[in-house]
Amino acid sequence: MDREAYRYCSSLVSIPRQSYEQFWSSHFVDYIDKDINYSKFLKKYLLPNRPCVFSRKFTDNWKCRQQWVTEEGKPSFQKLLQDFDETLVPVANCNAKEYNANPKQVMQFKEFIHYWKEYVQNGHSSRKGCLYLKDWHMARDFPEHGVYSTPVFFSSDWLNEYWDTLEVDDYRFVYMGPKGSWTPFHADVFRSYSWSANICGRKKWLLYPPGQEDFLRDTHGNLPYDVTSAELRDSGLFPRFEEACQPLEIIQEAGEIMFVPSGWHHQVYNLEDTISINHNWLNGCNIDIMWQFLQKELSSVQKEIDEWRNTMDSWHQHCQVIMKACSGIDYIEFASFLKIIAENRMAFLNACTSGDSSDYARPLSETLTTLGPYHAAFDLQRVANIIECLLCNEDFKQLDHSTLTLQPETMLQQIQDTIQSTRGQHLLYQE
Repeated sequence: MDREAYRYCSSLVSIPRQSYEQFWSSHFVDYIDKDINYSKFLKKYLLPNRPCVFSRKFTDNWKCRQQWVTEEGKPSFQKLLQDFDETLVPVANCNAKEYNANPKQVMQFKEFIHYWKEYVQNGHSSRKGCLYLKDWHMARDFPEHGVYSTPVFFSSDWLNEYWDTLEVDDYRFVYMGPKGSWTPFHADVFRSYSWSANICGRKKWLLYPPGQEDFLRDTHGNLPYDVTSAELRDSGLFPRFEEACQPLEIIQEAGEIMFVPSGWHHQVYNLEDTISINHNWLNGCNIDIMWQFLQKELSSVQKEIDEWRNTMDSWHQHCQVIMKACSGIDYIEFASFLKIIAENRMAFLNACTSGDSSDYARPLSETLTTLGPYHAAFDLQRVANIIECLLCNEDFKQLDHSTLTLQPETMLQQIQDTIQSTRGQHLLYQE
């Protein structure tokens, strides 16, 4: 982040996200084929929460673009089997529905490839249904492979930074599926951003801007499983469907990267045998959207069990337990998440003044160094803003904070002191 972008971000009282009306009638998004600097991407796409597509030039140097793909542009089953053979992988059945998703099973990678070969040979059909290897943590399982690198535009990634620190999970995935495999209508975890790079094959994306999903709900308030289903035209089941805009339809070619902003519901089809790499990620540009999402999730839980509010001493804590089971995080863990992000940036800014970078891991050090001190300061300002919101939140006040290793009030003061100290060292005023 450069000085101008930092000053622009620092001047914002709230993140400006203008109306998405331009996408209601347009079927075009920006196609980035030339080099673009990070600050421009931040101001033009991250902050306003707008989609775009990067050309294949941004993935041309990835090893997987050569190693996993044949000269004809098809998946290289032979090479993939050499690398992953008996590895256990999650596989979904696109022909089956379980709630609003596809049921999954775990199988050996070689078993899936054997199925895939037969599926292609049989004219893309099988009695087993259309199987789709998805949500595979390949980078976590095989960190030594190094078959791709995260583009700098997506490198400010608080979500995976947090889970890497805990060493229990991540949100970096590989998808592999035959022609006809697909992902039902959804928005991404915690309302995060996502980026999706096609290693080979083609995808069709159907995207709805935030807020349009409310017109797609049925009479019970549920979102559709398949947004192209004819049943949505039944006004008795989906009374507001006619009010929704047409989805933004994007064809993603081999090598291209799709940037999906926060809260954009989408449905995705593989038009050919396709391999893709997908990351979910959060940062200072959309952390407020995550916070709004968590408040809505908690409100929904509270409404469901409101009748027991006055009969349970631990009602608020029970709401948090249910919320975490449904969405994957609760308010206390969210505060811990913010703490780790803040501590890493405070250590970085202090290291910039002292010259000692021993307080944080090397990969993180490289990322923070690339993004620079302005970005670290911007991140801290965004964390501070959300902590202030937490401290004013009545539901957060009801919780037991004793499990937190650093109280939010103390963390907020440390952030403010670090920013002030860094400014005192003129770190944030250098040309």
